[in-house]
Amino acid sequence: MNFEQLFEMQRQLDQHIEEKHGLQQERLVERKTLALLVEVGELANETRCFKFWSVKPPAANETILEEYVDGIHFLLSLGLELEIEEHTNIPTSKMNHTLTDQFLKVYECISHFQANISQDTYINMFSQYLILGELLGFSAEDVKRAYIVKNEVNFQRQEQGY
Repeated sequence: MNFEQLFEMQRQLDQHIEEKHGLQQERLVERKTLALLVEVGELANETRCFKFWSVKPPAANETILEEYVDGIHFLLSLGLELEIEEHTNIPTSKMNHTLTDQFLKVYECISHFQANISQDTYINMFSQYLILGELLGFSAEDVKRAYIVKNEVNFQRQEQGY
């Protein structure tokens, strides 16, 4: 999947947020990394893949997709923060993991990125997140469509004092 358009949309949203909140001179990598971890947790919660004690089904697919693209927002934003957004083709490879295994892999990669911020750890983190999306059954077009919709929502939220 080529992320050029999404990186540009994220750049515009980030600039808007940073200007509105006076954050232009602040390094936001740590906050964005924590936000990504939180979003991954929210996504896992909606899939309920780890809730062996419960019979309640996962959330609707659209809800899960919306949570998934919240993570994409922060991944793109981190790439912009680190000025490594030119790597728009993030490699993925199908793995035979359960959803729980892949969520744990994503958390591991985010932690590794946080401890060793580099282009390689960023690309690995993004790649593992995309594999998670594939395991969830999302196509590149699903992700792009949902990202565009959520990006618009995020702009509206900023205008409404979110």
